[in-house]
Amino acid sequence: MSDAVTPDVKQARMTEFMKLLPLTLELAGLGKAAPNTLYTPDQMEARVMNLRMAYKLARTLLKEIGESGA
Repeated sequence: MSDAVTPDVKQARMTEFMKLLPLTLELAGLGKAAPNTLYTPDQMEARVMNLRMAYKLARTLLKEIGESGA
């Protein structure tokens, strides 16, 4: 059996991510960059780490709501 992810699974994951994106961004609490200001690579990595954690928390919250109702 192959370990490759099917295109259907990839599409489902991307759809789930996009549906959770507004909640994820709220949980991450990241502000927008000031105009004409660039982030350093370290700042971008820190923001990505925050988004990853917020996405995991958003998924966990959704699963808990689905299982227990609140």
